[in-house]
Amino acid sequence: MPHVVGAVDGKHVQIKCPRKSGSLYFNYKQYFSIVLLAVCDSKYTFTAVDIGAYGSQSDGGVLKISGFGNRILNETMNLPEAENLPRSAIKFPFYYVGDAAFPLTKHLMRSYPGKCLEANKDHFNKCLSRARVTIENTFGILVARWRVLNNSLDMFPENANTIVRATLILHNFVKFHNAEFYCPNNFVDHVNESGILIEGQWRQFVAPLHQSTILSTANARRSAFDTRDLLKNYLFFNK
Repeated sequence: MPHVVGAVDGKHVQIKCPRKSGSLYFNYKQYFSIVLLAVCDSKYTFTAVDIGAYGSQSDGGVLKISGFGNRILNETMNLPEAENLPRSAIKFPFYYVGDAAFPLTKHLMRSYPGKCLEANKDHFNKCLSRARVTIENTFGILVARWRVLNNSLDMFPENANTIVRATLILHNFVKFHNAEFYCPNNFVDHVNESGILIEGQWRQFVAPLHQSTILSTANARRSAFDTRDLLKNYLFFNK
């Protein structure tokens, strides 16, 4: 997809129940966790993260309290000015891609809802799915290589946040300096032209982190729907 600057997603990291915390950290999967909200680029490098939100948070709470999410929702991201899409005179903004749980803005594209979709919407969703697989791979590589994240972190949440932050930094460092060993080609998922997910080898080592519930109840602006429709039509007629 043209003009994509990153993929965003949120995951749960399991922790032991902190003392006197009640249900603050208790998530919809019935365990205690902190939430890792992260953005990656096409090379499986983390470019922005927010760590430590309560596992119970949902309905846009995690996104709204993060610096990244706040700028996305208020459309104040420091992104390049809109440019023409390839081989067209259509000026289009730069944007992130997320799943259906995220709010739709002109700088955050998500899929069209529903199953029996028109051909152009279905094509858009397949393109978005191929773009989004990068963040799932990035989380998968992280957990496969730093297996402390496979276990419940038996420590104060503040210390768990530090452990998670350390794994993210180490992931980026090792990926940059020894990418062929750390993440060979067959290690990651990819989506074929039919939209079918071909699983990577990282899934043989670990189960993926659970999806967080970063749902937004806010209605998207009309301009966001129009922006997505513009990209949908461009992708369909330039496939």
